[in-house]
Amino acid sequence: MTAPKAVGSDRTERQPDALAVARWCAAQGWPVHPLAPGRKTPPANCQSCQESPHSPAECLCPRVGRWCHGFHAATTDQDVISAWWRVNPGFGTGVACGPSGLVVIDVDSHPADVPARDRILPGIPIDDRVDLEGLENGYHTLALLAALRKAPDPSADAGTLRVRTPSGGLHIWYRDDAHHRFTCSTGSSTGRALAWQVDVRAHGGYIVAPSTVTASGTYRPLPGATVPAPLPRWLAEELIRTGHLKDRPRQPGSPLPAVPDRARQAVVAAGGGRRGAEKVLDTVLQDVTDCATTPEGAGFTGKLNRAAYTVGGLVSAGHLTHAAAERLLTDAARTARPAQDRQSSAVIRSGLEAGARQPLHIGKARG
Repeated sequence: MTAPKAVGSDRTERQPDALAVARWCAAQGWPVHPLAPGRKTPPANCQSCQESPHSPAECLCPRVGRWCHGFHAATTDQDVISAWWRVNPGFGTGVACGPSGLVVIDVDSHPADVPARDRILPGIPIDDRVDLEGLENGYHTLALLAALRKAPDPSADAGTLRVRTPSGGLHIWYRDDAHHRFTCSTGSSTGRALAWQVDVRAHGGYIVAPSTVTASGTYRPLPGATVPAPLPRWLAEELIRTGHLKDRPRQPGSPLPAVPDRARQAVVAAGGGRRGAEKVLDTVLQDVTDCATTPEGAGFTGKLNRAAYTVGGLVSAGHLTHAAAERLLTDAARTARPAQDRQSSAVIRSGLEAGARQPLHIGKARG
């Protein structure tokens, strides 16, 4: 079976086969959920869920056939899917990656300044003598990573399903046949990341289905395979190296994951250099950036407030400067919610001010 073909060719196109896309995905064994018409985010929760916020695990709506909480409500039940799209034939289709056993490499092509060398390929040092002229986006960083591993460039892998996004990016779909249970990340994260401008969609997130139409355009399958191939071994090894395993047990005595250099440098610049402070800073920033994989229901405001409060305590105790703290929190918030700068800034200011009243003193690690 091949994926339903998108119709139309401009930004005003409509998709009469929207239900067919959802049904086709479900037939592959991929749980699906609606996306708001013309958008790549889920529709709003029901009124009751909006008025009484709660976690997806506590919600009864999916059990009675409602689509609340985005990918948490995803299903392969064809009757439920048909009922959803009867309510709104304009819904797009999202695929819950984790339950589908999928790992999707999401290559971005956004105009942006190239970050510090330690964030281009996290965990892989790039010497100052290496000329980065021409490096502009995720296509380049993914190709660079593949070249370093002497592997084919995944963006050119016609043996697996590839989908061109309306913004010029690329979704490269793979099956996690080894059941690694990888987790999501964003390529701009200050913590876990595969490469700059290369996101990972897996457990804890969803992906827009091929042939879905949004106000920006169509997610168009490229020539080649129409279904995902097994995840290449080298990519699986890179995802393990960069900390994408879900619920990976840590052996007693093994080192904790490395702290992102920007967080470490912020602590050292303030005269700290304390491993405990680095760990705390890394953890709270990661909690915020991880919200990028969940457009709603992630508790973003609460996590940002807690992070700002904690970081305010670190500032007050002298572990890092106020300017560095504000910059790191702003970067993390912008990664998770790029359209909410004003609201995020207010939360950060309030949290830092409250946290500063409770200095968080952390002693130097022994050994």
